[in-house]
Amino acid sequence: MPENNKPQQVKKIDLAVRSALWLGPLKSQAKASNQKGSQPASPLGKMQQPKGQLVDVLVAKGRIVSVVPAGSLDVRAAREVDARGLLLLPSLTDAHTHLREPGQEYKEDIASGLSAAAHSGFSNIMCMANTRPVNDNASVTEFMLEQARKSWPPAVGVGPRLYPIGALTKGLKGQELASMADLTAAGCVAFSNDGRPMENTELMRRAMEYCQDLGRVVIDHCEDPFLAPAVGVNEGEVSSRLGLVGQPDIAEAIQAARDVLLAEYLGAPIHLAHISCEKSVAVIRAAKARGVDVTAETCPHYLTLTEDEVADYSANAKVNPPLRPRADVEALLDALADGTIDMLATDHAPHAAHEKEVEFDQAPCGISGLDTALATTWELVRTDKLPFDAFLRAWTSAPCQRFGLPLCSFAPGDPADFLLFDQDAAWTVSAETMKSKSKNTPLLGRTLRGRVVAHFLAGKSVLEI
Repeated sequence: MPENNKPQQVKKIDLAVRSALWLGPLKSQAKASNQKGSQPASPLGKMQQPKGQLVDVLVAKGRIVSVVPAGSLDVRAAREVDARGLLLLPSLTDAHTHLREPGQEYKEDIASGLSAAAHSGFSNIMCMANTRPVNDNASVTEFMLEQARKSWPPAVGVGPRLYPIGALTKGLKGQELASMADLTAAGCVAFSNDGRPMENTELMRRAMEYCQDLGRVVIDHCEDPFLAPAVGVNEGEVSSRLGLVGQPDIAEAIQAARDVLLAEYLGAPIHLAHISCEKSVAVIRAAKARGVDVTAETCPHYLTLTEDEVADYSANAKVNPPLRPRADVEALLDALADGTIDMLATDHAPHAAHEKEVEFDQAPCGISGLDTALATTWELVRTDKLPFDAFLRAWTSAPCQRFGLPLCSFAPGDPADFLLFDQDAAWTVSAETMKSKSKNTPLLGRTLRGRVVAHFLAGKSVLEI
């Protein structure tokens, strides 16, 4: 509050969000760097569970003007939103989704995927290249971007932004590099063979060198292609009891070790996708200690579920890499908290019901994760299993900094991309409550706490319940 205790006036404000609960600092913050590979600074400094305060958010021309203590400014806005009882969060970024279009629109299409993103608090969506046809040429990239623009509500004119990830190799076959310069010019922000591990180490080396020249990062699907690939269950007690072939954790760790050694040798960046086990964490931690330019992600299901989810042959819990034992879950939580694992990503992998309603070994791998990501990971903060600053870094600054995407840190001039979250709203995961076209998640029928009740992109409402 100003020293004279008289409210100041701010003119030409388009939007004022009043009395929201904010868990971060109010002082002006320097804008986050977009330098690839830089280590994101925590908005709260030391890891600690924050106490929070009520604030007003002022927006003009799609940008943050200021975040101030509630009622401290005499705000005259074109529009005002009463946010009492709601948590203020910056919009989230998902660095790993599968939106299936073109070619498999019966599972998901870009419009339905971005609708799920809007309802779930995501402003930036990076989508993988395993479409049909594969996103290995500029025409596919351009088509995807146009479909994204068409999906935005006409009355609003904005929506979640789509950032295609180009294929590393033609047809994802791992035999010949894709035309990455053309794909970059068309709008691809990174490259990956996700869904198929890069078996050929020499080709992987050339891909990393080429991407480095283009200012892009390779995202690798870490899986040894010979150690029970894509079987969808961890090798251990559960797989033995069920009589299923399992995938050992070393299948992931071996590939992660190869990738960080290549990155170290080349002085090139590497990003490791959907890390699921303690052995991989050890590889990444050691590499970072040596100064290797490596970042890594894990997914909400690897932090909240274990291999026991497949104990009744549940194909909705079949995912690649597989769900692991409790010890791996704990190791991943520690790694996310201390920054060894940089970010969270959904690995949203929608499948139609008839594809999952088959024998376990015939079902495809994948969990539909956009709808449940925020509620499940916020529960980790609520129960003191994950510090708030690690949560915030993992969903916002880390992916945005690594891949050069727009970031709202609530500093003046930042894009006004933020959401209002009801921490206590209980909802049941069901076909009716999920916005994704596909409903393949082991969380069906379970009650979660926390829902997005409003979402603003560039200061415009894309969701209000």
